[in-house]
Amino acid sequence: MALNGETKPEPIFLNLNEGESFVFGRHAVCDLPVKDIAVSRQHCRIVRQSDVFNLEDLGSRNGTFLNNLPIKARRLEHGDQIRVGNFYFMFLVDENDNAPFAGASFDDGTLVTNSTIRLFPNHEANEFPTDLNVLIKLGKAINEIKETEDLQCKILEIILEFIPARRSAILLTDDNLSEPQAVCVSAKSYSDSAPMQISRTVSEQVLREQVALLSNDLSDKNLEKAESLIASRVTSLLCVPLHIGSQKGLIYLDSSDPGVRFTESHLEQMTAVSFLVSAALENVESIKNLRQENEILKDNLHIETNMVGESPPLKEVFRLISRVAPSDSTVLITGESGTGKELVAQAIHRNSPRQTAPFVAINCAALNENLLESELFGHEKGAFTGALSQKKGKLEIADGGTVFLDEIGELAPMIQVKLLRVLQEREFERVGGTKTIKVNVRVIAATNRSLEDEVKNGKFRSDLFFRLNVVQIKVPPLRERKSDIYLLAQHFVHKYSERCHRKVVGLSGEAGKILLEGEWQGNIRELENVIERAVVLGTTDKILPEDLPNEMVERAAPNADFNGDFYEQVKQAKQTIVLSAVQNTGGNFTEAARLLGVHPNNLHRIVRELGIKEKLKIQK
Repeated sequence: MALNGETKPEPIFLNLNEGESFVFGRHAVCDLPVKDIAVSRQHCRIVRQSDVFNLEDLGSRNGTFLNNLPIKARRLEHGDQIRVGNFYFMFLVDENDNAPFAGASFDDGTLVTNSTIRLFPNHEANEFPTDLNVLIKLGKAINEIKETEDLQCKILEIILEFIPARRSAILLTDDNLSEPQAVCVSAKSYSDSAPMQISRTVSEQVLREQVALLSNDLSDKNLEKAESLIASRVTSLLCVPLHIGSQKGLIYLDSSDPGVRFTESHLEQMTAVSFLVSAALENVESIKNLRQENEILKDNLHIETNMVGESPPLKEVFRLISRVAPSDSTVLITGESGTGKELVAQAIHRNSPRQTAPFVAINCAALNENLLESELFGHEKGAFTGALSQKKGKLEIADGGTVFLDEIGELAPMIQVKLLRVLQEREFERVGGTKTIKVNVRVIAATNRSLEDEVKNGKFRSDLFFRLNVVQIKVPPLRERKSDIYLLAQHFVHKYSERCHRKVVGLSGEAGKILLEGEWQGNIRELENVIERAVVLGTTDKILPEDLPNEMVERAAPNADFNGDFYEQVKQAKQTIVLSAVQNTGGNFTEAARLLGVHPNNLHRIVRELGIKEKLKIQK
């Protein structure tokens, strides 16, 4: 494949039989004429021998370069880069340039070499002669790629273009150098795609001393501990540290080609690049964390976090909140739908020592079993179809803070088991993962069901119920705190008056009485919806009875001795009253509204709701 500057790569297919060759040169008779003064008339050729392709220099004036190294003759591997004069070509064995790599692990063997070079970070930056083209490619990748794993892979791909390594890896690990927490591996060809063995001895030295290191002519004096490194025939390696915030990291390069030797210039280039890569990876991770925090904040913006009311039942809830908030005990909040259970959970969090840490809410009824498991515990890359990257779960995101599990009674049995372990041990594994993750979270759960009955019916685990039910707070329904209705209504009037850009100062006396007589099966959520509707549809600076739903007004009317269905009789009576008023005013809606004591706009709405528009046309 020809790589010509900024133009799109052009494939060149080699259909060579045994012993045939493909010649590069400036002469027109060459198989690939290269118009470049730096290219000889017959510069180099690719020769096929059985299933092997070799690159041979034909005595060119300026030399033939393979992976930036001058060669006379060398076997070609998938992904090798050939430079002829000022032109670059990539040798591909098929159309797929992505080989499957099996990752990396540490090898505990003690490596010995007679040619070791160390470079400490206090070298002056102007001593590092990094190729400008490399910096341009790295800068472009850092600017365009915002996902950590994708950026790591692109960085390694660029590094292999100017360092003659066969394989490369970026590792992020912990202080004890256990198996890599995050690793990206790249290789030149399919033949190099076996699991990459990382020397623990070299890695520990690089991370401990923060020193860049290269070694050539490797041997091993403890073969039984380093069989994997010997089997991979690694002859040279280069390793530089990364400074990614508080996390330890390194870039690790190796080669099993005896003809390749890393030089001090390569070490200096990689040291310079490591500073750029460190800053880029740290920034990408910081942006990722900020995005997650931003999503949580956006979710919380849509929630009223102030509890409004002064009734005795609500004061009892406040008392319980003040008692449980300072502790880390698990709390179970019960109550009907719409009573404000999440507001109670937020109040507990805000008054706890965890108030500066995240408050993460998840509705257990909003997702199916598989999605909920992934949302709670996270997943590893490739755990299931569509898992294109690693994802932290809500429990992991909330580390140090509070997790609120709404509708806990909807949990599937399998997730109940995993949640029980979190409550007992504060640890779990991501979906598709094997690494145990420990978290420090406080769990608050809520339900509108009777979990005791669910346990009796076998739908909820008794051990999980007892773990959740350490402290129980029951939120009273709105019908049991009627003295709070007027305060809540006024609160919602101000809220939606501002949001809808309408000046509404409050409720009329008649509207307030109707609200107090309401049944409020939907509790505070229903009251909020009623007030929002009234603010949107109303035309005066106060909420009037005609701004409220008809059903609510009719239920609040004094009892009367009606034959048949009550609401149907009320509807018929209203139809008669409105028709009579319009008829008496000769069809003048403004006069009819004045007689009825309502606004003309409201009269038009009443006509539509009563379905008497056609009757009025007939009267006209």
